[in-house]
Amino acid sequence: MLSDPQVWLTLITLSSIEIVLGIDNLVFISIAVSKLPVHQREVARKFGIAVACITRIALLLTLAWLAGLTTDLFTVLGQGISVRDLVLILGGAFLVVKGVMEIRDSIVGEHESEDVHTKPLASFWMVIAQIAVIDIVFSLDSVIAAVGLANQTWIMVVAILLAVAVMLMAATPLGKFIDRNPTIKMLALAFIVLIGVYLVADGLEVHIPRGYIYGAMGFSALVEILNLWARRNSRRRVLET
Repeated sequence: MLSDPQVWLTLITLSSIEIVLGIDNLVFISIAVSKLPVHQREVARKFGIAVACITRIALLLTLAWLAGLTTDLFTVLGQGISVRDLVLILGGAFLVVKGVMEIRDSIVGEHESEDVHTKPLASFWMVIAQIAVIDIVFSLDSVIAAVGLANQTWIMVVAILLAVAVMLMAATPLGKFIDRNPTIKMLALAFIVLIGVYLVADGLEVHIPRGYIYGAMGFSALVEILNLWARRNSRRRVLET
């Protein structure tokens, strides 16, 4: 089978889809582990990604159950709601609430609010549980798409493993970069809210092309990179004078 060009094309396509769709998951992981003590963050990143890998493979191995997720359970105002829709709506709502609360904490600041100042650090296992649940929400559509693209389960499993390997390499640098730059963290939180709104809309059958979402995120990230570049040059000129 490895000598079949179609197999390699399918593998590359699926791997690319999994990697692109894993970007939003990496952003959430970076924000979630930032609540942990510094010495636990690296372990939480790797453990969370490993759990995400197991979750995606488990979804693939239950193809019959996965296919049934799109069957309507009930109807609300003429709109059919399936298990998939419920997962997307609840997961998206969680992301919106989580992102708004984190933005609120960042704006208030630790020394300006007793509530924020006295709030204990997040539990390690609570963070891992959040990562696992949100990964199911993030990966549900990509796994369903993978089932439609490939007929062989092993190709989908290999694509997921390749995507997870890329996530493992990118998670630590991305997390440290977000931690070092408060404005990047605020942008990442805004992305989380945006993705949450997108998931809720998708669950309600209001389909927004993913290209629009990733295009907006990419443009915003480019603007922030230019801002960081400008600030770094400004500091350099001040030091030189």
